[in-house]
Amino acid sequence: MSTKSSTTSAPAGEPGATGASAPDGGAGDAQTIATLRDGDLVEAVFACARKERLLARSGAPYLTVELRDQTGSVTGRAFDDADLLAGRFERGDLVRVRGRAKSFRGDIQVTVEQIARVDAGDEEAARFLPVSRRDLDELEGFLEHLAREVYDPGYKALLDRLLADRELRAGLRRAPCSLPSSGPARSSVHHAFLGGLLEHTVAVAMMAVELCAVHPRLDRDLLLCAALVHDLGKAREYAYGAEITRTEEGRMLGHVELGLRLIAAHAPPALAAERRLALEHCVLTHHGGDGPAGAGTQRFASAEALALQRLNALDAGVKGAFEQGLGR
Repeated sequence: MSTKSSTTSAPAGEPGATGASAPDGGAGDAQTIATLRDGDLVEAVFACARKERLLARSGAPYLTVELRDQTGSVTGRAFDDADLLAGRFERGDLVRVRGRAKSFRGDIQVTVEQIARVDAGDEEAARFLPVSRRDLDELEGFLEHLAREVYDPGYKALLDRLLADRELRAGLRRAPCSLPSSGPARSSVHHAFLGGLLEHTVAVAMMAVELCAVHPRLDRDLLLCAALVHDLGKAREYAYGAEITRTEEGRMLGHVELGLRLIAAHAPPALAAERRLALEHCVLTHHGGDGPAGAGTQRFASAEALALQRLNALDAGVKGAFEQGLGR
């Protein structure tokens, strides 16, 4: 795998991801994947996102790893003492790497000489994860502004309760929209970085406001509230270490069900049953209706539910295209 950026297509001038420093100090603390150049001595701490033992044509084993920090990812290969080195760490660990950066077919790779696990807590490890280039404080400000644009008493009270939940707010700020992937599922990946959920939520809600101006027959409060809460469950779906994984409830239930449970837990008395049902329907169908995607059998009970599904797909698709390098 070649060196690749894990950042987003934020406008010029927005703050970028900062390189992570090694938790136990050392000469390579300022070194990041984005700064690697052909011939550089590599001595730094990275997250190990992939680990494979392979065989060369000669039959000799070698080790391939994917190393990540907040600035991107790079492939590393160890040809000497592969089995010995493989026993010193596992996928998902933070690892201290010593080696040499080399250009191979135009991409930077790392020839690994030494690699071993280093100890770090979850908070320390999370500093090595890809992160949004958008200013998260600014995005939270947009989120709060958009929530104030909802005037229906029941929906407004619900949003007030959700945004007052400090633990939930922290999850909304931290969560991605999907897990980073380089495999067959890569085409469905979008906003796969810390802060991705907040960035996506604000984008969908902003488009909802614009769509209501074009189609004034839409229930603006319903669509805007649904846009703000449609991916709420993702705040509880993910766990963070040297890589992003799913929590047990995220794996077993998924973010849609988790989101519906959060709405139920925070629902105020002012939220009438029929208004809550309309909102839940939008959340339930924001990936499509009853039928499988592309089967032509999706059914929506409201124009707002259909609108949310289209807006969600639009932002996810465009952002995913940028993350995969389309048009670059």
